Amino acid sequence: MAAVSAPRSSKTESYIDNKRKEDIRHANIKAACAVADAIRTSLGPKGMDKMISTASGEVIITNDGATIVNKMEVLQPAAKMLVELSKSQDTAAGDGTTTVVVIAGSLLKQCLTLLSSGIHPTVISDSLHKASIKAVDVLTAMAVPLELTDRDSLIKSASTSLNSKVVSQYSSLLAPLAVDAVLSVVDPAKPDLVDLRDIKIVKKLGGTVDDTEMVRGLVFDKKVSHAAGGPTRVENAKIAVIQFQISPPKTDIEQSIVVSDYAQMDRILKEERNYILGMIKKIKATGCNVLLIQKSILRDAVTDLSLHYLAKAKILVIKDVERDEIEFITKTLNCLPIANIEHFKEEKLGYANLVEEVSLGDGKIVKITGIKDMGRTTTVLVRGSNHLVLDEAERSLHDALCVVRCLVSKRFLIAGGGAPEIELSRQLGAWSKVLHGMEGYCVKSFAEALEVIPYTLAENAGLNPITIVTELRNRHAQGEINTGINVRKGQITNILEENVVQPLLVSTSAMTLATECVRMLLKIDDIVTVR
Repeated sequence: MAAVSAPRSSKTESYIDNKRKEDIRHANIKAACAVADAIRTSLGPKGMDKMISTASGEVIITNDGATIVNKMEVLQPAAKMLVELSKSQDTAAGDGTTTVVVIAGSLLKQCLTLLSSGIHPTVISDSLHKASIKAVDVLTAMAVPLELTDRDSLIKSASTSLNSKVVSQYSSLLAPLAVDAVLSVVDPAKPDLVDLRDIKIVKKLGGTVDDTEMVRGLVFDKKVSHAAGGPTRVENAKIAVIQFQISPPKTDIEQSIVVSDYAQMDRILKEERNYILGMIKKIKATGCNVLLIQKSILRDAVTDLSLHYLAKAKILVIKDVERDEIEFITKTLNCLPIANIEHFKEEKLGYANLVEEVSLGDGKIVKITGIKDMGRTTTVLVRGSNHLVLDEAERSLHDALCVVRCLVSKRFLIAGGGAPEIELSRQLGAWSKVLHGMEGYCVKSFAEALEVIPYTLAENAGLNPITIVTELRNRHAQGEINTGINVRKGQITNILEENVVQPLLVSTSAMTLATECVRMLLKIDDIVTVR
């Protein structure tokens, strides 16, 4: 309780009421814990899914922690930090977005206990920093090295990531697909770097997730523009990516021209025809027979007249290619985008064996395959029976791709199923006994906080969490460091032998990011709102 002090005679001594700072700290921690508790139930393979309904009436069904917290409309500033934390984990590792928030929430709950015991926030923060460095060392010591040639291990880790998703029953298809996609874009000159922008995911409604496939080439979710009866299949294609319009020019400023004389009208139409014909003759002269036309906001990319002439010239046309896709397309086709008809040269074209329009479900797509000197890119065509499944399949595939990317950049595997967290808890607990004073007390609390992961995994699987966690502790104390919770069998087994593995980077980044977020929250003692 805040005591009111009597006024003192000396100017140097004055009573300061710290109650407000404690209240702010407690309010922040409580708000952040509320976010962590909201997504705790979606952790693990038996975790629940969330149905998110947005203000616009859109419905999303997902199990991905980053997506859930991203779609939450969080108003409290401290709780927003947990949303950012999940985003950071998504950027750094791609997987473990739920884990990182749950760990942060558990650490904050322990911080509340420590604060109420009268320990200063700075002491807690410094102890947490030391504990996180020690935790990364422990995790690294547990890890198993991996070679990229070991395709089976890569597939196992991708499967583990997919097993907790809505589309888990398709993990046997999506995991090898994710591994092959990432390995096909790894550049031997830079073997540690994978840019996921080189893997394009195209979603097409219809069929089931089983019909998802990887295409060595390009896929467009559009149909060929054949209003004038142009070709829909071209072999030995010479492909041009153009950024100009094959339509009559417009004036630079907004103005209208009134023509009242019929002869003049005919002259305008004739000039338009000649202008378009001139362009198409230049295009045809280079031997080009497939045109990819960038979307234009200024005027129509093609008119009916130009489509008619292009069809006569036997040129296949795909229009409305998005501006941000141009870089990916040119890298894949190994060609250059052409910004002006005057620069239309044969050396700027790309070559492919086949360009064809394919019917899929109730729509059509265009496939370009057999590309000559193809860049290090790949396309994944995702199918699904409805938009909810399709979007979730894309998110799950993204997570699996991120897991494989983590393994390419840091080639170590670690057991899953709560094994690393229990081992961390045990080793930090033992280490806390060596430390002196408050530090040891704080580290012991953090060690207990890490048990939240195996506890939640057991709870979500409908097992008895206390029995499971106690048994896990016992097995780890006997030196079985890879023992974890086998959720499918509902018992404790050696998780490495069960092929439940994850990249080391996912665990280490979850620990460091969670502790960093908690330390920042601890240091906040006031919220100032500026209107």
